[in-house]
Amino acid sequence: MLFTLLLCLTLLVIFIFLIQNLRTFKKPPLPPGPRGLPIIGNLHQLDNSIICLQLWQLSNKYGPIFSLQLGLRQAIVISSPKLAKEILKTHDLEFCGRPKLLGQQKLSYNGSDIVFSPYNEYWREIRKICAIHIFSSKRVSTFSSIRKFEVKHMIEKIRGHASSSGVTNLSELLTSLSSTIICRIAFGRRYDDEGSERNRFHRLLGDFQAVVGSFFISDYIPFTSWIDRLKGLHALLERSFTNLDKFYSEVIDEHVIVNRERSEEQDIVDVLLRLKNEHSLSIDLTLDHVKGIMMDMLVAATETTAATLVWAMTALIKNPRIMKRAQVEIRNIGGKKEFLDEDDVNKLSYLSTIIKETLRLHPPVPLLVHRESNEECIINGYRIPAKTMVFVNAWVIHRDPEFWKNPEVFYPERFLGNTTDFLGQDFELIPFGAGRRICPGLPMAVVTLELVLANLIHSFDWELPQGMKKEDIDHEVLPGITQHKKNQLCLCAKAKS
Repeated sequence: MLFTLLLCLTLLVIFIFLIQNLRTFKKPPLPPGPRGLPIIGNLHQLDNSIICLQLWQLSNKYGPIFSLQLGLRQAIVISSPKLAKEILKTHDLEFCGRPKLLGQQKLSYNGSDIVFSPYNEYWREIRKICAIHIFSSKRVSTFSSIRKFEVKHMIEKIRGHASSSGVTNLSELLTSLSSTIICRIAFGRRYDDEGSERNRFHRLLGDFQAVVGSFFISDYIPFTSWIDRLKGLHALLERSFTNLDKFYSEVIDEHVIVNRERSEEQDIVDVLLRLKNEHSLSIDLTLDHVKGIMMDMLVAATETTAATLVWAMTALIKNPRIMKRAQVEIRNIGGKKEFLDEDDVNKLSYLSTIIKETLRLHPPVPLLVHRESNEECIINGYRIPAKTMVFVNAWVIHRDPEFWKNPEVFYPERFLGNTTDFLGQDFELIPFGAGRRICPGLPMAVVTLELVLANLIHSFDWELPQGMKKEDIDHEVLPGITQHKKNQLCLCAKAKS
């Protein structure tokens, strides 16, 4: 009797085990990927340099979708337009989350901004505020006088260099221009005059980039925060946050004192404070929310615009034929004008192809901003668990030979008579992302890129410094979220002939 009972129990356990395994076997597999080590997974295979290139090398081996085990976090990497469309459009709702990473969370006031906020009611409301009150076509056009003034100011500086046969450091000048335009639009004043205020402002930007570009191992292996502390990362994060928070508070205090009511004089902080005081939103807007959005404006807009302009001028000086064709178009439209305004720039079809080609070869954020799956999903026959980090490698997608002929060649003509655009519907060209998480500042970025580049080409003939050849100008990039040119671009401006 006892033997019979034990036999039945054993058979029951075996039956349950088989049923559970059959269910497991029916589940689609995870995407393929490199074998990892215990605890650290594949972390040792990724250093803190140019990660998009490292992921490209892995995609050559494992395919356009592959898995990584980053410590205790599961991740996938997407490297083709077809699969980017699956992630960013077909299954956008399942993949519109954001992973919580220590540095980003701290500097964004726990996701109180637009970029790093989780997908929830707050994000939907703040996205609506951006679409209606900050980045609408009407709002973007109200800032045209600021863009015009600052670009003119930069052109005058370059004229001074040209008259003395000096060399212009375009990397430095274009970064300064981008930050000044954004600061005036967002905060109502410029922080680029000589002196301690300028030094303080650039230290703030530098510290922010150092934090965001740092690798916190505790993001992936939670019990290792002591390693981050030993490396000084927690101290750097606290110092950067404290200094930035003090800066935001000073800007807000200035706006509260001035209390500008006339809409044509209002900058973005004015708009946000007005909405906060009106209590007309479905959420209670707090000062931390305002500061989070200020962070996006201060860093995201400045860095990406400056990087793209530098890469565009790099490509043009290395390709005299393209520079000449652009000059002919721009100077035919501009005529004897000393400065092209935004209405003139809208007529420049070849210039727009140069910007598209620059964004194709040099997407300012080559891995976009990391996403996270909100729920389990099937992509290309593979199972993607909930809470999986998602890297969309735009750098590789923009070089896909299936979509781009001679993808490594800078050739703006590929966009003539071609409807492919970067507005989020063509997944072979996604420098601003796509879907719900597409960059909300796209309209402002594009109008700034066009205005600056048109006037640089219109106002001057550009040459390399004496003793340099175009082959000497490299394409090396700095590590970090934004793809900056590593070596500064220094050129000689000549009065146009």
